[in-house]
Amino acid sequence: MAFKLFSRLTALSLRVNSYPTVFRSLSSGCSLTVEHDRRNLRFTVTPGSAAGAQDCAVLHYRFTGEKEVDLMSTYVPETFRGQGVAALLSQAAMDFLVEENLKAHVSCWYIKKYIEEHPLQHYKDMVIT
Repeated sequence: MAFKLFSRLTALSLRVNSYPTVFRSLSSGCSLTVEHDRRNLRFTVTPGSAAGAQDCAVLHYRFTGEKEVDLMSTYVPETFRGQGVAALLSQAAMDFLVEENLKAHVSCWYIKKYIEEHPLQHYKDMVIT
């Protein structure tokens, strides 16, 4: 329940602030930051300043048209799994679609699941089937 409430609040803050996006996870003791790397077409979460590239959770996308993207994949290292990191990445990507008025092909199974589990967000309206 707390995560759902927190997700709605962070979605609001994502729309107000410009990227790189910063929001925190309540599900773990550490603070997690989602960053949008527009140049490399990805969203990332790194657990802390000492973490290396191998500890980075990532959601990759690519442009398939002028206003279309393909949300290709998510990867979360084993040490992050079960903490809601993939959901944070997915939310940031979906909010990016809303902000930029984009449509998306969804190749990633996890992002498809995330969209199905969040019907009140109207994310399905942005998906190209």
